[in-house]
Amino acid sequence: MKTVLSALTLATLLAAAPASAEFGINVGAITVAPDDSSSNLNVVEQVAGLPAGSTTVGVNSNTQLGLTLDYKFTPNWSVQLIAATPFSHDINVKGSAIDGLKVGSTKHLPPTLLAQYHFMPQHQTFDPFIGVGLNYTVFFDEQIDGQLEGALDSLGVTGTNDVVGLKLKDSFGLALQAGVNIKFNDTLGLHLMISKMDIDTTGRVQVNGNSIQSVDVDIDPYVAMIGLRWTL
Repeated sequence: MKTVLSALTLATLLAAAPASAEFGINVGAITVAPDDSSSNLNVVEQVAGLPAGSTTVGVNSNTQLGLTLDYKFTPNWSVQLIAATPFSHDINVKGSAIDGLKVGSTKHLPPTLLAQYHFMPQHQTFDPFIGVGLNYTVFFDEQIDGQLEGALDSLGVTGTNDVVGLKLKDSFGLALQAGVNIKFNDTLGLHLMISKMDIDTTGRVQVNGNSIQSVDVDIDPYVAMIGLRWTL
């Protein structure tokens, strides 16, 4: 729903654009690189006989096709909507004797709406900016990994007929951004940006629909994009 509202907000602004407004479409590679931390896997530690506080989870980086739309409604101010094809991430245990154990995987979409301030609106080719906004991350297609299933089975936590699953809670948080648009000519250019996004979730390992382990994960990724820019 928040993704739809963000798109509708941008569409409304575009429809009301003054004649001097500038529209930009940026297409290129966008990478989510987590700066992650998490709470401990206290239940797993207890069952496996591991030292208390010795395990956390980590999330790997992923690159997808990025599409961002922006609308400059004054020489200094614009709004931007960041979108992409779904990101895919593996989730692994960090620490102790089970370091690297594969927990599972997930996909997510992190639509982000930002207000941008442009420092050099009169410059013909070089347009640096900063931005601040809101991010809503939707997690879906969570999959448990066979390594975790095997570990739970060997520890006697699950049996042959048990169904093991993984669920992640959606996230809503702030986003900060810095970047630059470089014009090659009146319509074509280069778009470079890096953002820091507040993405926090709670992951739950479930057996037959009941949670047996909950972990709070601060993904808080750096999101970087390089792409071609079309100015309309």
